[in-house]
Amino acid sequence: MSNADEEHDGEKPKGVFTTLLADGEWLFQKGEYKKAIDSFTTALALKPDDKSCLVGRSKCFLKTGNAENALKDAEASLKYDKTYFEGLYQKAEALYYMAEFEFALVFYQRGQKLRPQIQGFRLGIQKAQEAIENSVGSPSTVQLAVKGDLSFLKEDEEKAQQNAIRNLTKDKPKNIQKNPKRKKTTKQLLGEFYGDRKYLENLMKDKDLIKGRTKGGEQLQDVLQSCLTYLDTCSDFWSQEQPIFPKEKSSKLKPHHSSNSEPAQYLLKNLQQIDEELTSGNAAESLKKVNEVMKEVQKWSEKEVPSKKEILGSLHSCTGNVLFHLGDMDKAIEHHQKDLELAKQCKLREAMSRALDNIGRVYARTGQFEQAIEFWEIKIPLVSDNLEKTWLFHEIGWSYLELNRHEKARDYGLRSVVAAKEIADEKWQMNANVLVAQSELNLGNLESCVSRFEEALNMAKHQGDDSAMTAIQKAMDEAKQQLPHLSR
Repeated sequence: MSNADEEHDGEKPKGVFTTLLADGEWLFQKGEYKKAIDSFTTALALKPDDKSCLVGRSKCFLKTGNAENALKDAEASLKYDKTYFEGLYQKAEALYYMAEFEFALVFYQRGQKLRPQIQGFRLGIQKAQEAIENSVGSPSTVQLAVKGDLSFLKEDEEKAQQNAIRNLTKDKPKNIQKNPKRKKTTKQLLGEFYGDRKYLENLMKDKDLIKGRTKGGEQLQDVLQSCLTYLDTCSDFWSQEQPIFPKEKSSKLKPHHSSNSEPAQYLLKNLQQIDEELTSGNAAESLKKVNEVMKEVQKWSEKEVPSKKEILGSLHSCTGNVLFHLGDMDKAIEHHQKDLELAKQCKLREAMSRALDNIGRVYARTGQFEQAIEFWEIKIPLVSDNLEKTWLFHEIGWSYLELNRHEKARDYGLRSVVAAKEIADEKWQMNANVLVAQSELNLGNLESCVSRFEEALNMAKHQGDDSAMTAIQKAMDEAKQQLPHLSR
């Protein structure tokens, strides 16, 4: 055998691996998670320690509700490189969906310190903190999250706090009247957070400190005040969800024996069980449970539970998502439509946005891209968060690309690029630029196509995403081969 033949044979496995890896990522993007797992698994047989492949399969496992295997792959991707940020993010995500919120927070924060520009870590910190906060009353949970940790004073955490404040204060009076008599109630509601509130109050008394500014240029006084407002808003939110009745009136209350005597606690407990069943891969049991809760909630009177319609909407949304996992798309659409109807009746913007999002996902999954676009475009005015805009514009653009409407695909791709740049999210800038490049390629704008692929390639290099670099480089080389034909 010649040296050339030996070299060729040596390169063959690498080419096969790259193809399998690219196929897995493409199948993941298409929502065909089981097929993607098979492709990644075959690729890992060739290169068992490939980080990108392990993370890719981990994502698929998480999408199919197999959080434990998702965690194993994420941890394997970190075996030789503990700073591999995609592995850190995937490990945090797996832990979050296993309801290990405290440990998830640790890895979100670790990743955020390594790659502060990546929005996923910021949002991960936010959602993990919110999940921990919702567990108020469990000292061990709260303690790990807040003791000795003042990372919320950093620039990236400020945005997460502000987002949380906006979510919780929506449709609530801006000026909440403070009552000295509620001090004890506030302490009960905030639990371990009450000590942190007092600490923040003491910091506010330091006149020299509050004159300082953060890395982002904001005055420290404003940041501290936003944190105090956030904790106060949490207190008000929890007091509505879990009312604490005055002792002098408690004797006059008639005892209730039904499960809906404390709606917030009942829902919290059961929704957690539903989520646990779904993340463990037992979608059928999850569906059974959510149907039981739905029947129970329907018995409640709106006089006792004014938010009954809002709760039913959330349950319909939950049911639709479970049915989506089970592959029953027709029934999933029905429940998401009911969620949308209730959201419109209650004039709940966020619930409307959620329902429109889910309806679009189901239609896109079944290849009904025109219908997906219809609902997603209705959603656009309801979205204020730039990360969500980035994703939404990208998905609409891809749907137009599937319909061969390339100008529309390019336009939405460009909008996605702009939104991704505003939040300095390189991963989404890469994805959006690839969408624009493919649209330009189909429109015959080869120079623009190559330029966009180059931008996407730079983003992939910054992230150390080898599989993305390989795929983008290959697509760009193919586009470049067509350039000389333009001059002939």
